[in-house]
Amino acid sequence: MGGISTDELVSIALEMAGMRKLPADSEVYVRGEGIERLLVALDVGTAELLLARELGCDGVLAHHPAGGRAVLRFPEVLTRHVELMVEHGVDPTAAKAALQPLVSRAVLRAHAANYDQVPAVARALGLPFLNLHLPLDEIGRRIMVEAIERYRSQLDRECTVQDVIDALRTLPEFAEADTSIMVPVGAIDRPARRIAVVHGAGTNGGAPVAQAYFAHGVDTVIYLHLAPEEAERLRFDAVGTVIVVGHLAGDRVGINRYLAEVARRGVEIVRLGI
Repeated sequence: MGGISTDELVSIALEMAGMRKLPADSEVYVRGEGIERLLVALDVGTAELLLARELGCDGVLAHHPAGGRAVLRFPEVLTRHVELMVEHGVDPTAAKAALQPLVSRAVLRAHAANYDQVPAVARALGLPFLNLHLPLDEIGRRIMVEAIERYRSQLDRECTVQDVIDALRTLPEFAEADTSIMVPVGAIDRPARRIAVVHGAGTNGGAPVAQAYFAHGVDTVIYLHLAPEEAERLRFDAVGTVIVVGHLAGDRVGINRYLAEVARRGVEIVRLGI
């Protein structure tokens, strides 16, 4: 049988991300083999599943959780924030305290979710379906870190926030994006001595996580997105800089590298807005 299986799609992602097992925000909803034409979208609902069938696709891959355990257990992956904070010098107790409000909100949202609606449609259609979230974000995070470090190593002066932006724009996902990289907190002419790329942890950490970084010597935090009210809270203190790269552009960094590897295995990729 030609094509690829859902298990193989998972294995490729885990290997590229350096992970041993599928994290809580990713799941195979309907297993399958022999997938030759794969529809891929950032978000998948019932409409996208039906479109996949209409387009002759024999498998569907979502990036964000689409139901099942990936929705119910999503709060578990937020603890990756603590790991990232500690790696950047944040005290573990302070890191856990900063994350707690985000976890509490995520638990309540998961409890309210209609978590089986979309997987049920895929089962009814007999359509192989999975989502891969944190593994692809981790791939993207590493690529962004490498791009920044490579750019910084070539400077003969102190790195600034603008330099960090220029470094990120060496990646085609940002250079060609319809959105622009923003600095909603801080300024582009500030020094960027200690930088944290906060990605691959479920979602952004909002103001409390950024404040924890700032309180422990990190002066520049990179998020994919940031709510306006959270940016306003951070501006009140203005002790650090937050760079917002854009959700779709940022997610594409890891997704594109992963899909290139899947396509190399002979799978036709049908992209839907990604």
